[in-house]
Amino acid sequence: MKKAQARPLYLDSARAVPERIQDLMARMNLEEKLAQLTSYWFNDLQINREPSPEKMRSLLGSGIGQISRIGGSSTLPPRGVAHAGNVIQHFLMEQTRLGIPAILHEECCLGYLGLGGTIFPQMIGLASSWNPDLVRRITTEIRRQMLAIGARQGLGPVLDIGCDPRWGRVEETFGEDPLLVTRFGVAYIRGLQGEEKQSGILATAKHFAAHSIPAGGLNCAPVQLGPRALWETFLMPYQGAIREAGVRSAMNAYHELDGEVVAASRAIMTDLLRGSLGFDGLVVSDYNAISMLQSFHHIATDLRTAAALALRAGIDLELPSRACYGEPLRAALENGDVSGEDIDTAVGRILQAKLELGLFENPYVDEGAVEECFETAPQRALAGEAARQSMVMLKNDGVLPLAKPRTIAVIGPNANVSRNMIGDYSYLSMSELLVLHPIPGLGNGEIPNEEQIHTHSVKIATILEAIQVIAGAGTQVTYASGCGVTGSDQSGFEEAARLASQADVTILVLGDKSGLVPDCTCGETRDRAELGLPGVQEELAKAVVATGKPVVIVMVNGRPLSITWLADNASAILEAWLPGEEGGAAVAAVLFGAVNPGGKLPVSIARSAGQIPLTYNHTPSGGHSNWYGDYMDLPASPLYAFGHGLSYTTFEYSDLRISPEKAVSGGRVDISLSVNNTGKLAGDEVVQLYVCDESSSVPRPVIELKGFCRITLRPGESRKLTFHLPVNLLAFYDTERKLIVEAGTVRISLGSSSADLRLSGSLEIVGHSPTKIAERVLECPVTVE
Repeated sequence: MKKAQARPLYLDSARAVPERIQDLMARMNLEEKLAQLTSYWFNDLQINREPSPEKMRSLLGSGIGQISRIGGSSTLPPRGVAHAGNVIQHFLMEQTRLGIPAILHEECCLGYLGLGGTIFPQMIGLASSWNPDLVRRITTEIRRQMLAIGARQGLGPVLDIGCDPRWGRVEETFGEDPLLVTRFGVAYIRGLQGEEKQSGILATAKHFAAHSIPAGGLNCAPVQLGPRALWETFLMPYQGAIREAGVRSAMNAYHELDGEVVAASRAIMTDLLRGSLGFDGLVVSDYNAISMLQSFHHIATDLRTAAALALRAGIDLELPSRACYGEPLRAALENGDVSGEDIDTAVGRILQAKLELGLFENPYVDEGAVEECFETAPQRALAGEAARQSMVMLKNDGVLPLAKPRTIAVIGPNANVSRNMIGDYSYLSMSELLVLHPIPGLGNGEIPNEEQIHTHSVKIATILEAIQVIAGAGTQVTYASGCGVTGSDQSGFEEAARLASQADVTILVLGDKSGLVPDCTCGETRDRAELGLPGVQEELAKAVVATGKPVVIVMVNGRPLSITWLADNASAILEAWLPGEEGGAAVAAVLFGAVNPGGKLPVSIARSAGQIPLTYNHTPSGGHSNWYGDYMDLPASPLYAFGHGLSYTTFEYSDLRISPEKAVSGGRVDISLSVNNTGKLAGDEVVQLYVCDESSSVPRPVIELKGFCRITLRPGESRKLTFHLPVNLLAFYDTERKLIVEAGTVRISLGSSSADLRLSGSLEIVGHSPTKIAERVLECPVTVE
């Protein structure tokens, strides 16, 4: 009788992960190791929307590291995505020598990017809520949807600091302040990864590092940044992601930083990320970043050289498809450009991720249970709550909330277009890119078409439709687009002006179209030199305002646009950003007073592109011209300040107490105040805590956010807030990049925005100066009584 073969140690879940990795790697040949370092698009493997056995045998015979975006690159509904993933995993588990499952990844910036995925507000809108817990709840729901289809890695969050609105991807950021980005990033990761590794999704911190201030605002252009600014500002969100949230994956940025291409820099991707910051997870390449070392940056003569540079730099796995880490990497090994140890290090990290996810034990999903995780009432409700909390009222001369007007004219290129309510990393915008630039091997039958998209995509009501519903039968609602988002056609102006002149009030819906194709005005690769409204939208606004009737502007946009003329001439301005699938209803609810807006700007809004970079937290020599202050043709101040946002009610701040008034490094200071709703409506206020180091050994910001809390108050209600400020949260990096706390006076301010400070006091830091700090403190807890 044939003796039964012993079960390999690496398949024994009772064994420690390092033991299992060691056992499995000892069994792997070179081809199997190289396969783990690579990925394939789902479309490389399918015919007529089904995984092809022939293609899988040809491409996956030695295994694979990841499969790229089954849902995001196909026309499959959720159950179809789950089925395709199961078929691929079954082949890998049963028909390859070692049975190593793949990690299936998807994009998830504003929701699972696939047909049927809930479309939440774009990140810049979520940051406007100033409510990180809201984002944690959102990514918890994204995790639920991704787990249902078998995806185990999400390519988010974006931790870039959104300080240049010319850059098209500023909409994907959580704003311009490093602490705000950090708190939202930590919340995002915690929700997506969950509490248990085997039931979570690998979050991916991107784009490491300092991707968001490219020269000229042009995507992937070089970044020139001193080491202090890098540490003080741009690395803070990664410090929080790694130390507080335990982020399990990271992605390199495309650009060059101070002359070093990030994807080829061991100093950045290993010494800084792993050595200095302590990251111990999986590093994946941004899409095609390795081959771009040859084609874009021209620092590699061929793909073999590119592969060697990236692997030695510390990029473990190539996305989205196998280009450099296959045969070119084998050639690099044979040529001595990389070592077997380099390859084993990367393979070990990939296997560790798979083992910790429990993929060897549970590679499949229940296809029959998928639909119950999509398009549910709670998901809709959460998308609506997020959209409502993201609304920022920039101006209101009293016309809002609307008091049941008899006639409303709804005008503008974004008034009746559901497509423009969503951000660039949504299925609808990505499907446009697939039509324009099909993935190699994608047959015409697999290119998304309008019928397939609308059959399986979530429904999105337009702002016009939502206004018609909430206005009711007693109000006449008229509509004209007036013009397009882009272009020079003004033939619709006359009709728009006629309707506006006949209405009691006009709702003028202006802004952007977000995406990645040429007719989009924001999003990845859609950078702008000017920041005014695209096309002839401002001319349309002037024609409507000229009627003399009240005009309410609703901005549906991805970047903070310079809207100085509108600020001077409109009756009210509501910033809706890219509010997602429930954005239309949220806008209408705010306009009619069913919802009191409580959002605050996570960015400064410039008067002109000529002010860029413009951030609230500049040092004393910034923000003004010596010695006159302003530009000769423009105020140097922002049009709308960081943290700004109005309400239909009013709030009074009082009773500031700082205890103790003297503190030492390592201590804590309790800063308490009372906030009272002095108006007639319930509303939300975001209480913001700022500090200013009045004298320092290096230039420090004139004002700097250190804490915040969003609260809801009924009319006449008062709440006491206490910010428990760790003194070490005031630490900064000195000229030698040592993290220190210095003795001296710190001004404490609390208010409704960075330009609307209601209370102020001072704190004296005493003791040894400077005091070196081992680790940065990144949170100021708040108690509400």
